[in-house]
Amino acid sequence: MTTRDPLVEVSGLTVDFGPVRAVDGLSFTLEAGGALGVVGESGSGKSASAYALLGLHRGTGARVGGSVRVAGTDVNTAGDRELRALRGAGAAMVFQDPLSSLDPYYPVGDQIAEVYRVHRPVSRKAARARAVEVLDRVGIPDAARRSRLRPHEFSGGMRQRALIAMALACEPGLLIADEPTTALDVTVQAQILDLLHDLRHETGMGLLLVTHDVGVAAESVDEVLVMRHGKEVERGPVARVLGAPRAPYTKELLAAVPRVETRRVVPVPPPRVAEDAAPLLEAVGLRREFGRGSGRVAAVDGVSLTVHAGRTLGIVGESGSGKTTLGRMLVRLLDPTAGRLRYGGREIGSLPEKELRSFRRDLQMVFQDPVASLNPRRSVGESVADPLRAAGESDEGRIRDRVGELLERVGLDPGRYERYPHEFSGGQRQRVGIARALAAGPKLIVCDEPVSALDVTTQAQVVELLSELQRELGIGLVFIAHDLAVVRQVSDEVAVMRRGVIVEQGSADAVYADPRDPYTRQLLAAVPALDPGLAAARRTARKELARA
Repeated sequence: MTTRDPLVEVSGLTVDFGPVRAVDGLSFTLEAGGALGVVGESGSGKSASAYALLGLHRGTGARVGGSVRVAGTDVNTAGDRELRALRGAGAAMVFQDPLSSLDPYYPVGDQIAEVYRVHRPVSRKAARARAVEVLDRVGIPDAARRSRLRPHEFSGGMRQRALIAMALACEPGLLIADEPTTALDVTVQAQILDLLHDLRHETGMGLLLVTHDVGVAAESVDEVLVMRHGKEVERGPVARVLGAPRAPYTKELLAAVPRVETRRVVPVPPPRVAEDAAPLLEAVGLRREFGRGSGRVAAVDGVSLTVHAGRTLGIVGESGSGKTTLGRMLVRLLDPTAGRLRYGGREIGSLPEKELRSFRRDLQMVFQDPVASLNPRRSVGESVADPLRAAGESDEGRIRDRVGELLERVGLDPGRYERYPHEFSGGQRQRVGIARALAAGPKLIVCDEPVSALDVTTQAQVVELLSELQRELGIGLVFIAHDLAVVRQVSDEVAVMRRGVIVEQGSADAVYADPRDPYTRQLLAAVPALDPGLAAARRTARKELARA
């Protein structure tokens, strides 16, 4: 590769999986040291394109056409030895799920050292030293000691850092990052994005970032390539594409992105409740412990809150903050260890299951993972019908009619009653979960991360559906999420959780406009910004907060 050749040169790329064309005539270049974000929803072909850069479709049955050159190597015609030399030394990839990319049985440092020795003729001792060096470079504290730990002993963010360290070991000219922050909390996501930004500028490596999150792209790249149905929709400098998109699809994609600056639109007409009315649900000093003896841990510790009919309480916090445990206690799927829980003025926190049954219809939950909460061996219609049968309805005709109404209400075809969960998309499965929660005619629904795994346009559709249902039915909502922008969009009041306690609570406008707790300020500073200039300012603010 001469100094003038692009680091990556893709021309007319096609990728076929059987009869499905996942990538259709894609062409782009990436200069040495540049950063390109490939943005699109699930099924757009962005990951299939990234895999083609390293010849990872070879041997899978996929058919790859067109021309792909990376760091001077013609990937599609290269032999196995050339590809091995390219992977790791010339270009390296960081995958979405570090647990599936790391061997659970071997220490992380040994795995990085092994990769280094494949590409460099060095001793085991030198390879181990290199592993510790790159782990330290990506911000793993006490790198020498932690290099001896296995992947399960690392947090999610540390595992992702370890993958980046492995990719950096051989100083590649190109780093391909495929959805590297999807499963991470907002502050850990910001740390990983800052790390990629710093590494790029220190080493001069090129970056190809694959993501469905437009905000993540704004934080990290110089240019953006928007994909849909395997094709390029729009490409250009990140500030221009995100600031003045030309393609209708790009405009639609950006319009669906939740913004932390956007206040909730008050339902019109407003629900027939007064703010000073008696709360629908009230928690006082709720506590939940796990474990035994000296190993007991309080996942939720002394939480007090209220939920009113027709209003939404947003609960935000990172993994391990206790928000899911709290949500399960609010609908009595978990028993509180201590504290009081009142529904409609009646104490239900200590009611035995037999007496609790009369409240089950009123208190429902929508779970984060609809795949795990829907029985794969039963049709979605039967799953939605379960609460009706539990309530004593036995007329099959009435049950099918009601399920059909519920499916239609959440935007699904009633004729798909007999279909199974795997036949639905992620967003459709989440709609099924909402229909099932509505079947009981609840007064309050707790939504636990209901949109975290969804594309932004599907996410926006589910959020709008919940708002419509609240306007029509006057139900109270508890919306649990780690995404502060989504919570701002849906919530009247917000509670911020950290390590089992609420550190800040109040109206959404007050908490977002004037956060009092340092942790809330830290969370807000970590939210990706669509404006690259603002993203840079927030990166600087994060570094200042970290030094403070």
